[in-house]
Amino acid sequence: MTQPTLAFIGAGNMSQAIFGGLIQQGYDAARIWGSTRTPEKLEQLKARYGIQTSTDNTELVRQADVVILGVKPQGMQALLKELSETLQQRRPLIISVAAGITVEALDRWSGGGLPIIRSMPNTPSLVGTGACGLFANAVVTAEQREIASSLFAAVGILSWVDREALIDAVIAVSGSGPAYYFMMMEAMIAAGEKLGLSRESATELTLQTALGAARMAQESDVDAGELKRRVMSPGGTTEQAIRTFEQGGLPQLVESAMGRCHARAAEMAAELTK
Repeated sequence: MTQPTLAFIGAGNMSQAIFGGLIQQGYDAARIWGSTRTPEKLEQLKARYGIQTSTDNTELVRQADVVILGVKPQGMQALLKELSETLQQRRPLIISVAAGITVEALDRWSGGGLPIIRSMPNTPSLVGTGACGLFANAVVTAEQREIASSLFAAVGILSWVDREALIDAVIAVSGSGPAYYFMMMEAMIAAGEKLGLSRESATELTLQTALGAARMAQESDVDAGELKRRVMSPGGTTEQAIRTFEQGGLPQLVESAMGRCHARAAEMAAELTK
């Protein structure tokens, strides 16, 4: 199956990032279906991407080899129960991008026994630099895993986990992670202004520094801790800044924040799937 027919139910920003990236890489837009609640939105999607569109989700499932669920978590149960008969007849690969919905719940709501993948992409997928965690149930074939990998590789990197509980760890690291860096950028920009830079200069320097640091870390053969040490000269300016961060408990604060994020992800899953 070189180019399976894809059905994006809920063609919002994340879905558009995925199929937009696929189309840029040469995927046939005619093999991609998308649905939203509003016909006007569908016309815009068809004009922009050239995909097939419909407001009828059952029609999408009838066409699909892969169904990508991009609806809000609160609407997932009603959607799958509505589509369960068609899903059981068609038996497509189901991929959920909704936070907090377990594979067990997705399986139960869709009638049981279907190949299901739970994914956790993040917002940088919108600019082709995403990071995504994936977990597959036992029904998913090796070929279907490859299909899922190709979808998310179109918008960044991906990592398969062998236990579903690790999706909560993915949320703590990369799912929520962009907000951590945005907060750091926000603080650096404000501090730069207080030190006398214009907001424009402080913003430009901060964003380029974040981009450069990330690229260095990606391309380096040493870890982030060693890269940090290489910037620090004994008794120098960077050492003073890093010591201030350490004395203020930044490493422990990051660990605590990510731990709370991880715990809340588990809580939300329990709430949404009870």
